[in-house]
Amino acid sequence: MEHRIVGPGPYRATKLWNETVELFRSRMPLRKHRCRFKSYEHCFTATEAVDWLHELLRCSQNFGPEVTRKQTVQLLKKFLKNHVIEDIKGKWGQEDFEDNRHLYRFPPSSPLKPYPKKPLYQKNVIKFPEWNDPPPGTSQENIPVRPVVLNSEMWFKRHSIAIGEVPACRLVHRRQLTEANVEEIWKSMTLSYLQKILGLDSLEEVLDIKFVNSKFIVHNVYSVSKQGVVILDDKSKELPHWVLSAMKCLANWPNCSDLKQPMYLGFEKDVFKTIADYYGHLKEPLLTFHLFDAFVSVLGLLQKEKMAVEAFQICCLLLPPENRRKLQLLMRMMARICLNKEMPPLCDGLGTRTLMVQTFSRCILCSKDEVDLDELLAARLVTFLMDNYQEILKVPSALQTSIEERVAHLRRVQIKYPGADMDITLSAPSFCRQISPEEFEYQRAYGSQEPLAALLEEVISDAKLSSKEKKKKLKQFQKSYPEVYQERFPTPESEALLFPEKPKLKPQLLMWALKKPFQPFQRTRSFRM
Repeated sequence: MEHRIVGPGPYRATKLWNETVELFRSRMPLRKHRCRFKSYEHCFTATEAVDWLHELLRCSQNFGPEVTRKQTVQLLKKFLKNHVIEDIKGKWGQEDFEDNRHLYRFPPSSPLKPYPKKPLYQKNVIKFPEWNDPPPGTSQENIPVRPVVLNSEMWFKRHSIAIGEVPACRLVHRRQLTEANVEEIWKSMTLSYLQKILGLDSLEEVLDIKFVNSKFIVHNVYSVSKQGVVILDDKSKELPHWVLSAMKCLANWPNCSDLKQPMYLGFEKDVFKTIADYYGHLKEPLLTFHLFDAFVSVLGLLQKEKMAVEAFQICCLLLPPENRRKLQLLMRMMARICLNKEMPPLCDGLGTRTLMVQTFSRCILCSKDEVDLDELLAARLVTFLMDNYQEILKVPSALQTSIEERVAHLRRVQIKYPGADMDITLSAPSFCRQISPEEFEYQRAYGSQEPLAALLEEVISDAKLSSKEKKKKLKQFQKSYPEVYQERFPTPESEALLFPEKPKLKPQLLMWALKKPFQPFQRTRSFRM
């Protein structure tokens, strides 16, 4: 019984439902059964279905070994309601399935669920103030724009520092970034990181961007205590003091005899019930309804634990601060209770870890619409949160550093040189378009070399330059871009053809030396005495 791993992406819950239904219908053992003196072919008992499906879910990497028999019975009730199975008399539509000897069979058709059609969420292109933005209220609609023509002279002015000549420059200040600009930068880059980790072309089908509040992200990053717990500005959204006291009581359960002990037997069970009742009556799960698809999509990365932790870190930054604080306190309490060996049993016949998952999974993750696997998915997510809550509820340091460097760069002054006044202002980046490896290699190899090769040809064909100046600029170009230069002049001979050597004239004979006749050698008088 192998369950195909369903990775991150849209409609993951529906894909898991269809995958489970197909496996159950195709591999569930069928045989002949007798009931009330009558034989029925190709059927199974309710207990047989629970046994087989429970083992399938426990062995699946999409759900894990934490799946309980009770959860399997709940899933089979939904199978009966959605006509995946029917009783031996053809009845279905109600969740009256019980773990007993009642007979069931498969209907002739397979009721797989269609993928829901959601409206595409529009991308909001974020506009940041540019270097030369006019003051607010001025219009630039009818101002003619001079096209940029990159000739050799302008190119050498722009690259004057690399060449060794430093011309006069001026400092240009960008209009000051507002608080709203900084918040939008956090929102844009946070969503871009999430999209990159999930490996999706777009977040449109797993997340409605208009519900992402940039103020929540900034607050969750900077308004935290030394322990990393969110600090709320609005104290009316805090946990009730009696709930917080109950959570502290169980999280710090006394394991020393000198500490104050409870007054009666079963005190810890009453305290736990108080906490469970409060979280069970929340109007919305802590991970919110509109982030359900995003968190379910991240569950597809659990085989890659590091990537899953990073994705959960980013998703938890999108939560309202009051939800993030409640989640942090709840997960800390659950983890401490599970690790405390001195804690008395909080439920008879059920382990502490299983009790935590079953009690709080639905108040942590739940869909607004009916999703047939949301209980299993919520249990899977809460189990992973309990094991990694300290890392998941931290602010991702790499993301924070990257955004802070981006904001610092946008606030930095710009140095402009002569010839750089006609730069085209680029729009702020939003979401990147994924390209194939072949297209990337082509752009890397030819995207920048083609314009450089055109500039080199322009320098070569410039008749206004003297040979000395042309040689100087070609040497500078060769030093800056050796690959482009080598492709244009592969051999020294090809480079020499550009500057042919002038023929050297032989020096004229010194005719004046031949005007006098040849004089024979005359012996001089010796100096010896």
